[in-house]
This record gives sequence, structure tokens and C-alpha cells, in this order.
Amino acid sequence: MRIFSRTDELESLRKRFTGPRSTLLHGPSGVGKTRLLGHLILEFGNVLYCPASSSPQVVFRSLAASLAARNDATLAHLCHPADSLAARSAVALKGIVCDALRAATYRVVLDHLVRPSAALAAMAGELMVSCSTPLIVVARSAHMEDAGYLAPLLPDRSERLALRNFDSDTARVFAREAASEQHLSAGNLPAVLDSMVKSSEGNPGAILRMVALAAHAKYRTDDHIKFAPLYVDFLMESAAANAV
Repeated sequence: MRIFSRTDELESLRKRFTGPRSTLLHGPSGVGKTRLLGHLILEFGNVLYCPASSSPQVVFRSLAASLAARNDATLAHLCHPADSLAARSAVALKGIVCDALRAATYRVVLDHLVRPSAALAAMAGELMVSCSTPLIVVARSAHMEDAGYLAPLLPDRSERLALRNFDSDTARVFAREAASEQHLSAGNLPAVLDSMVKSSEGNPGAILRMVALAAHAKYRTDDHIKFAPLYVDFLMESAAANAV
């Protein structure tokens, strides 16, 4: 998994993976939060990853599945065979997961938080305090509109890590490399890439998606890319994907 121009952020996050405290990782959609986490999770053997963290029930089922995949001793003792997990109630799974977390040293990543509920925040607090398990919680911003009820659990600035869009120069290099990897060519390609950088405000996910769209025949006339209709469709696609 290739990481572009994120050396400092990667090292900062790596230190948080080894420390005792929990962290709120935040940044706009498409900035690369999940990509960074995916890179680091490969380095550490004690990370339980929840790809979607919409409710306590979803989280505990995801954690139970991760523990089973790791052949966790406590889970194997309390819930054998592992394929019986699907039949367990949410309450039963919570008890099993919490016992497993207390018996071993894990770190839990709760990805894709969107306006977390009070119940989800209470669950996170229980994991942090009762189970002594550090969390990395991931949201689009550090504020209540995205971090929700979880924000007060991580009020200190040292417990938060922001991942920001690329600056203009870095974004231009990124856009050129993305176009090259897609073998994208056009007579107006430099101008189109500049428009992508400007309209995306340096967001790498947005740039990648627009580069992918630019390869479609519907956005091309002869040797030119029609950026205006491409950008309109990109905005509509983004609005649909981010609808809550």
C-alpha cells in the first residue's frame, strides 16, 4: 500500500500506536485516513480494526470476528467453536469481547465514525476505562458534527491528530503521478490537472476520483478532457456518497 507524502503524519500516528493513550484521528473525507491506518495495521499484530463503527452492536460483532481470526485464547475458551459467534446475542458478545480485551494487550481502531450516538460513546468509554484498551477513533472532523458524543472523551489537543489536504505544490505532483499511473493523456491535461487540484483543495481522494473519471469517453472530445461536466458529475457522486 503506497503512501504519498505523509512521512511526518505516518510517524506521528505510528508513535500513537505504541503509546498508552487513545487518539482521535480526523480529516476530511478522501484525505487518506483509512489508507494510513491500513498501512500501520500491517506493522502491528495487536490491532483490532472496525471498518464501520455505526453502533455498539456493529463494533462488538466486528471485534469478535477480529479476535476469532487471531485465535484469541480468551474468545476460544468462552466461545467455541468460533463459527457460533453469529448466533450470540449482542449482550453476550459484549461480555466475551470485553473479557478478551482485559486478558490481552490490544488496540482498537474505530473507523468511519459519523455523528456517533451517546450509546456508541458510552461503549468507547467503557473500552478505554473498564477494559484499559487504547482506541484510535476516526472522524471527518474533531467537532461535534462528526465526532459527536465521542469528542468529550478526547478533549486534549495531544489526543487528536489532524490529517489535512495536500498543499498546492504537493497536490500538483500527486495529480501528475496519478494521471501517469492511469496512463491518462490529453492536449489540455496540464490545465485539467490544475483545475482538479484547485477544485479539490488538494484532497487526494478527490483528485484520484477525478483522474479516474477523466479516462471515460463521455468526458473527452478528440484530444481534450471536458472538465466542467466531469466536475459536475464528481460533485453529484460525492454528495450521494457523503449523504448521512
